[in-house]
Amino acid sequence: MWVRSTLAYRTSFVMTAVGNFAASGLDFVAIMLMFSQIDTLGGFALPEVALLYGTSSSSLGLADLLLGSMSRLGQRIRDGTLDTLLLRPVPVFAQVAADRFALRRLGRITQGVLVLGWSLPQLDVAWTAGRILLVPLMVLCGAAIYGAVYTAGAAFQFWAQDAAEVQNSFTYGGNAMLQYPPTVFTKELVRGVTFVIPLAFVNWLPALWLLGRPDPLGLPGWVAFLGPAVAGVMGAGAGLAWRYGLRAYRSTGS
Repeated sequence: MWVRSTLAYRTSFVMTAVGNFAASGLDFVAIMLMFSQIDTLGGFALPEVALLYGTSSSSLGLADLLLGSMSRLGQRIRDGTLDTLLLRPVPVFAQVAADRFALRRLGRITQGVLVLGWSLPQLDVAWTAGRILLVPLMVLCGAAIYGAVYTAGAAFQFWAQDAAEVQNSFTYGGNAMLQYPPTVFTKELVRGVTFVIPLAFVNWLPALWLLGRPDPLGLPGWVAFLGPAVAGVMGAGAGLAWRYGLRAYRSTGS
């Protein structure tokens, strides 16, 4: 329904999608401006940073397209309109995710994929079948990890009722951080996004293995392939948090 509504005004859709494309692209413009003055950033050349940028942005774009509407849950809890979703014979999670589905978010995905596609031929990497398969696997696992964060943040809103910005700090804020090499951050921060909220598995760890670079924490190389397992564990945990939060929901009584 929301897709049909969006495409009913195609010029408006194209303009908003292009706007989304351009707005998200400003981050990479800033990176290119930095590299107009420097040769490396934290020991990484521009194509290597572009790999980090492209994988993280594409992953966030996919998760944002599918689950970005979860941030509106707090408003529904506050005004009591979540009750109408509970009455329908459709999972509440699917309804909340599809609420005001914004097809314009394809602009972010397109921009991230273009940067990623540009970076790959520029990298000094001996491409094998395994390395080629690792790139789409990074994007898909990253999208699942971001999706788990969206879901956990939505579950938290059953108690906080207005925690969308907390959720955004880990999704959009995490994306902004993962666009840059881990070597420019303190080891304490790198440990936090590896062991506490494991966003490092979105692209940092697999990208380091792909580029043949050592991990700043000294982790073994096989850790780079734990992305699917981490995504699965995070997804399961977020799913349990969602179910517990939904059962704890109390209507406004209105």
